Amino acid sequence: MKTNRKMLAGTCLLLASVLTLQAQSTRESFDNDWQIQLDTANIYVPSRLESKPWVSVQLPHDWSIEQPFDQYSPSTNGGASLRGGTAMYKKEFTLPASDKDKHLFIDFDGVYMNSTVWINGHQLGTRPNGYISFQYELTPYLKFGAKNEIKVLVHNHQPNSRWYSGSGIYRNVWLEKKGDVYVEHYGTYITTPEVSSSQATIKLQTKVKNTLDRSVPVEVKTVIFDDDKRVVKILTDKFTLAAGQLLERSKEAPITAPKLWSLETPHLYKAVTEVYRGGKKEDTYTTSFGIRSFHFDREKGFFLNGKSIKIIGVCMHHDMGALGSAVNYRAMERQLQILKDMGINGIRTSHNPRHLSGWSSVTRWALSSWMKRLICGRKRKTILTIICIGISGTIKTW
Repeated sequence: MKTNRKMLAGTCLLLASVLTLQAQSTRESFDNDWQIQLDTANIYVPSRLESKPWVSVQLPHDWSIEQPFDQYSPSTNGGASLRGGTAMYKKEFTLPASDKDKHLFIDFDGVYMNSTVWINGHQLGTRPNGYISFQYELTPYLKFGAKNEIKVLVHNHQPNSRWYSGSGIYRNVWLEKKGDVYVEHYGTYITTPEVSSSQATIKLQTKVKNTLDRSVPVEVKTVIFDDDKRVVKILTDKFTLAAGQLLERSKEAPITAPKLWSLETPHLYKAVTEVYRGGKKEDTYTTSFGIRSFHFDREKGFFLNGKSIKIIGVCMHHDMGALGSAVNYRAMERQLQILKDMGINGIRTSHNPRHLSGWSSVTRWALSSWMKRLICGRKRKTILTIICIGISGTIKTW
């Protein structure tokens, strides 16, 4: 069945403003040519894992969905009766000598769960949470013109969910290359404090890092494009960064006759930020965003761009059903298409944050998103958190 994607995108609802598609010009996919050792026993025994054969895999990868259904699996029926266990992933790669003067980072969109990462035998860190992205700098430990090896140890000891979680490096991995001065990881935040059909004000906050041991003059140039790839605004900011300084800078600018994000026309703008030092480009950082206004009225409900909207929503987990939890963009689009055909215009993520891959699909298809979050302290309570998506560069909650 042929589907008009533009029409589908325009029939769903966006509540507020945040998550966006972010990508650096020096960002490279790091998904290919991995290997895995796997032990599906629920207790980690290092010698037993080390005895397992190495098997080639491509990322994103979910090892649980590859296992047979097992009535004795500690995941129980709630976890689809599929085993977790422990796995070691590894990848060998070579970097050219031309990268020697760059700063290199490894970005994991998500690993389920309790992952520890090493590069050439140096432990970089541990990420317990299976749904949050994370980044490590590789620069001090790399070899150029010779083989490097990265390893990722992953533990998924069941039961730990009452839904199917999947196991492994189930989201994308990226290698980023930057200069000595660059935009910090998730370092842009765009808001729209004033919005009307005739003019909107955008506020761009950018965090810039100087890794050198001396102060340097910096120029940050941001070009804003509409969804027809036309330049609508250019912002420039010149300043000095002290040695090792991380500084946030803020710029505001008017946009005349803005293309508002709406149900019928889910327009998105793109801000391309370039960082220069001494006339040399050090980094490029791209942030997609939308322009819209919204408010809640306790008697009349929700309004988007001054129009009353009734939110019709569903709960949706991060997995792809029989395909498992490994990120699959077409499968995500298919899910959203089915929801659209049902008349849905809102999603409550169950029960953890999506990554940019999922949010960007929701943004383009113009769905609102809600997430239930558990707060732990002396008393445990559940609150409803509105995750604002599609308008700026970070996640913000109410």
